[in-house]
Amino acid sequence: MDKDAIAELIEEKNNALVRWISEQEDDKWTTGPKGKWTTGQHALHLLQSIKPLNSALSMPKFVLRYKFGKTNRGLRDYQTVINRYQERLKDVKGKTYGPSKNMEIPALTEKQYLLDRLQVESKKLQYKTRKISDKNLDSLILPHPLMGKMPIREIIMWTAHHIEHHTKTLKANY
Repeated sequence: MDKDAIAELIEEKNNALVRWISEQEDDKWTTGPKGKWTTGQHALHLLQSIKPLNSALSMPKFVLRYKFGKTNRGLRDYQTVINRYQERLKDVKGKTYGPSKNMEIPALTEKQYLLDRLQVESKKLQYKTRKISDKNLDSLILPHPLMGKMPIREIIMWTAHHIEHHTKTLKANY
């Protein structure tokens, strides 16, 4: 998948998510199915996954190469990345990582702010995806807490799917 297609996919998936959340009753923001995240927690989780990626992509590429290395395998296509993610999700049975672990429920007053931040971070990611060279997209790697080290192109494709995954979860259960 080329850079423009990935950036467009991120925009499409993020717009669908923000539109769906914006149209929901405000009480859905702070309540969810028993034992599951609220809509606000889903939004916060996605923001917490996109922001570090944008931060990493802002670093000089030699720092990423030094810190995380270079890929030692061929690239996986979008569907293969999704399939691997779905398999890994089954293995961890709902476990969360990093800042999303023991997450607070965002207040209703934070709803518009978080949705705006999601839009801003999505736009940044789209810009950075288009700006980075194909060579760096395919050779530099970043760590993912569930998937392990991944080439940047794959982790950006995964991000588009991750947004879609949470949107589908919200639509099905909220």
